[in-house]
Amino acid sequence: MAQRLGAEFLGTFWLVFGGCGAAVLAAGVPDVGIGFLGVSFAFGLTVLTMAYAVGHVSGGHFNPAITIGLATAKRFGWKDVPAYVVTQVVAAIAGAAVLWVVASGLDGFSAKESGFATNGYGDLSPEGYSLMAVLVVEVVLTAFFLYVILGATDTRAPKGFAPIAIGLSLTLIHLISIPVSNTSVNPARSTGPALFAGADPIMQLWAFWLAPIVGGVIAGATYVLLLGGQDAAPLEEATEG
Repeated sequence: MAQRLGAEFLGTFWLVFGGCGAAVLAAGVPDVGIGFLGVSFAFGLTVLTMAYAVGHVSGGHFNPAITIGLATAKRFGWKDVPAYVVTQVVAAIAGAAVLWVVASGLDGFSAKESGFATNGYGDLSPEGYSLMAVLVVEVVLTAFFLYVILGATDTRAPKGFAPIAIGLSLTLIHLISIPVSNTSVNPARSTGPALFAGADPIMQLWAFWLAPIVGGVIAGATYVLLLGGQDAAPLEEATEG
């Protein structure tokens, strides 16, 4: 378990530091100019690389909503859910803390003023989307993210390609929802940056815990009903070549 939690810590840390780091440090720099397209690929690449690097150890969840959804699908033990979720949240906070230290090296930087890659609705939505729109997009996209994970790790799927499908899926998810909510689909990813960006993002965190978990539970509860595959492989095995 210690090794599994270590893998989850590394993967979640890298997701937050790498994905949010691209948004905070590079997206707005004229000479870099990666924009939201680059940020989308950054998040996808963090998951893809760490799924190959440590997925065979822990399953490569890096996300409380995915852990809970996998447990709902009976692909992960409920007894291990609390340890995974706590580790993921701690790692996300650590990743955000390191990012904050780096970003603060630039004169005039303010996590509150910049938004620090936080998620939000209403005034905190990148394009001003409503709470209902944000809840719907987060539920739907998290559900489909877990459908991809469950399908890519099914014994009927080609073995060893799961991280690619998962990484590309997360890239597409960001392309869809960055303008709406700045893309969460991951309560840990939302929590880390919010703690450094002031009271308003913290007050809205409930939405980015509720919606992704609901989406994960929906997918976990319906995957077998829709597509079969009771004897699917654990993620630890599916990420091996």
